Amino acid sequence: MSTPLSHLIARSLMPALVVGAFALPAPIALAQQANATPPSPAEIERRKSMGGYLPERMQNPNLTSNPPRLTVTPLENIPVDKIQVPPGFKVEVWAHGIPGARMMARAANGAVFVGTRTIGRVYVVYEKDGKRTSKIVAQKLNQPNGVLMLNGSLYIAAINRVFRYDNIEANLENIPEPLEMTKDFNLPPDAHHNWKFLAYGPDKKIYFQVGSPCNLCEINPGVHGQIRRYNIDGTGMEIVARGVRNSVGFDFHPKTGELWFTDNGRDWAGEVGFEEELNRVPADKIGGHFGFPYCHANGQPDPDIKVPNPCANVILPVTTLGAHAAALGMRFYTGKMYPAEYQGAVLLARHGSWNKTERNGYDVLRVNATPDGKDAKITPFVTGFMDKASNTYWGRPTDVMQLPDGSMLISDEEQGAIYRVSYGK
Repeated sequence: MSTPLSHLIARSLMPALVVGAFALPAPIALAQQANATPPSPAEIERRKSMGGYLPERMQNPNLTSNPPRLTVTPLENIPVDKIQVPPGFKVEVWAHGIPGARMMARAANGAVFVGTRTIGRVYVVYEKDGKRTSKIVAQKLNQPNGVLMLNGSLYIAAINRVFRYDNIEANLENIPEPLEMTKDFNLPPDAHHNWKFLAYGPDKKIYFQVGSPCNLCEINPGVHGQIRRYNIDGTGMEIVARGVRNSVGFDFHPKTGELWFTDNGRDWAGEVGFEEELNRVPADKIGGHFGFPYCHANGQPDPDIKVPNPCANVILPVTTLGAHAAALGMRFYTGKMYPAEYQGAVLLARHGSWNKTERNGYDVLRVNATPDGKDAKITPFVTGFMDKASNTYWGRPTDVMQLPDGSMLISDEEQGAIYRVSYGK
């Protein structure tokens, strides 16, 4: 059975940093909602235009999105010394000067490609003249979050447009012209919750997600709210998971090959609801439903879109991950550098909240579970990006990626940096 995230506070390695990162007690949350200031008519129309429900219990115009910093942060201004890790671990700035850094993909020669959202760029970080440097590979794209290296080619997904850069590893100083594969993959053009994450599965398929075109709405299950897989040329599309609101991270279990993924819960549902999810797609339930928009988290019916038996036949999560914490990039740890308890565990970045009065997330968690998704236990791993006392943050972990030596990279969209976490006695 999953360990509720709120029960982990006493077991945290850094209690002072983690106590405030979880759900508010219900009476406090209800009081805050009751005292919320009604939004202006213009704000209501803005949210409606974004496909967002606006329940009366959560009408708080002071809760707005957190726009990322899109300028270069000098190395000396990155407070890496504030990052907290368990004993024996070390954190260093591996790369910086890459505004909006989000999802990562590594080439065989060690170059790391980095997607973004708001700034519309894809970068590459690589060694040049004995130093680590970065440059822009592509720009002026619509949320090119998804990047994948496969057979020496870089795939970039920008909402519905897909590009492939062949033999890019050997041409980092003179980036080749891409082949556009947009028509081959035929992805819907809706921007809302549709920035992409890409992965290559053990079945030799490319996996994309197609999120919901709204905060909360009834969707066409054949088009939105799903994870798909394709042959590498864009043929043979198959829906692997349905009822998925907004997944921006998935990986394949090192023993079973099954797909596990994060999913972000809906907004405007109160301070404590609904929690983000870590899900598993059982091999015998390909195409199964994970609840959106009718059922959330551990089987909680939606209060605004009501249908009979909303949670019937829904595949429930391996564990929930806190309300409004924005669980994004995740990877199974298969390296040898970290201690035994990390072997086969999920390392998972929580980007941090906006639709919550007391901030939540802004960290990296370790989730240990059995291969069939049972007995999940959550342990804080990398913290310190948020200050509980002032309810502020300075960093936003977005993606994690394992290096060949067993260390891990963590991208930080807020600082435009990538950190390396290593371990040594």
